[in-house]
Amino acid sequence: MGGMDVGGGIAGKLWNKFRSESVFVNYTPFFVCLAAGNLSADSFHHYVSQHVHLLNAFAHAYELAEECADDDEDKKAIRNLRKYVQAKLKSHDSLVREWGFGLPEERSLTNATVKYTDFLSATASGRIEGERFPGKLATPFEKTKVAAYTLGAIAPCMRLFAFINKEIQALLDPNDSTHIYKKWIDHYCSENFEAYAFRIEELLDTLSISLTGEELDVIEKLYHQSMRLEVDFFSSQPILQEAVVPLSRTLDPAVGGELSIFCDFDLTCTAFDSSAILAEIAIITRPKADPDGSETQLARMSSADLRSTWDALSAQYTEEFEQCVESITTTETAETFSYEGLCEALEQFAHFEKAANSRVVQSGVLKGLNQEDIKRAGQRLIFQDGCKGFIQKIMKNENLTAAIHVLSYCWCGDLIRSALSSGDVKALNVHSNELSCEDSTTTGEIIKKLESPMEKLQAFNNILNNRDEDGQHLTVYIGGSVGDLLCLLEADIGIVMGSSPTLRRLGEQFGISFVPLFSGLVAKQREVVEVGSSYWKRLSGTLYTVSSWDEIHAFILGSSS
Repeated sequence: MGGMDVGGGIAGKLWNKFRSESVFVNYTPFFVCLAAGNLSADSFHHYVSQHVHLLNAFAHAYELAEECADDDEDKKAIRNLRKYVQAKLKSHDSLVREWGFGLPEERSLTNATVKYTDFLSATASGRIEGERFPGKLATPFEKTKVAAYTLGAIAPCMRLFAFINKEIQALLDPNDSTHIYKKWIDHYCSENFEAYAFRIEELLDTLSISLTGEELDVIEKLYHQSMRLEVDFFSSQPILQEAVVPLSRTLDPAVGGELSIFCDFDLTCTAFDSSAILAEIAIITRPKADPDGSETQLARMSSADLRSTWDALSAQYTEEFEQCVESITTTETAETFSYEGLCEALEQFAHFEKAANSRVVQSGVLKGLNQEDIKRAGQRLIFQDGCKGFIQKIMKNENLTAAIHVLSYCWCGDLIRSALSSGDVKALNVHSNELSCEDSTTTGEIIKKLESPMEKLQAFNNILNNRDEDGQHLTVYIGGSVGDLLCLLEADIGIVMGSSPTLRRLGEQFGISFVPLFSGLVAKQREVVEVGSSYWKRLSGTLYTVSSWDEIHAFILGSSS
């Protein structure tokens, strides 16, 4: 998701901290259909009718905040914000007509709208969890504090709205007059609305200057709570048409709908490569002798010597990997997608990976590791934000027929299993290499199962071939390395995690297209209207890109709440 500079005060800091949650609004059926230009008029009317209630709640909150503000300039600034909302309410009907729509019927508040408006009213009235105001707000400082809290509850809504509409606007052709929601989108991308959002944030910064650390923490909680209520508000908007999100809802359990999710492990799920972690365990817990009691050259090595050996292996791997990439990308770039050319190039990576693994075994650096140490290290692995939570939600979801398979070059499946396992979830399917052990201690040998892109693809296809042939099946592969390319292309939906320059460079060399996932979803939603089905069919040579696991979560499961 793109960035947006909102200043360096508390408003900017809170937006930067919680901005990632905007994907759970962006990826709602409401916004995906709206961006595609085919959101039903009834769904839009429902949203407009609920939005009027929110506008009234904002106006009332501003009125209470103005009463609480101590400084005349602050009162005037809040009054101007309230006037902006009141003017918007007065011109609301004409704006809706200007956007090309009839006026919606009066509708009762939904639960999500009630929760949001009650939250705004309670905050502006000083009824804030964790805060104890004795009776009425007596002192000017207590009142000013509540004014700041109120602005903290309002600010994320306006910033989120401006941000998401700019994301959508970037996908539209400025000269396309057929998009029925273009005027609505342009309205919320206007300089006028951006200035309004900025004035709220600027005033929040001003009102927060004299607050204590604990009071700033309250503002942070209110800001985050408001973001979550905004997610719930848009997630609850009724959609009366087929939508491509969330993916889990497009699978019909009545006809045996099943979702198979495959993912790489190192640097896709984790923040660090597992090979370095295993080497670090070896260095820290270096063996004193072989299991049979005889000393070896490794046993006599100091930790410094062992680290030196590993550093040399790592440096050689990096150097040869770069050489391998260079030898492939110096060839002529394919004009169209060339699967055969890609497979031929990846054969070089297969030879390279196998040779590197053989050097590791010969060095003996993986000898003498205790299995319990490996499992403890797995439990302490640092994951990419949102990854572990997403996997566990998939595995705990009783309403979704889904399986998760980890396909990894990792040398030790036990490390993966201990990192991802949880006592209250279904068993995880791990497909990787293993470390050979005797009496719970590694021998230094690698039981080699997955060492190349082709072996990964073979494992992927073997899993699919063992599925029940009946029913509706959908496969998603999530990866971020060169070794994932063939599986990414074979899956119904291939999602590239992160921004590996090597993967992109190699992919583009052979005509692979990389499309941001949200942009791809909007295009797919347009296709739904033309074809009449939200079922995914693999696009040859096309992969989707994301920058976070939150995007994957929002796409597959919907709201994170």
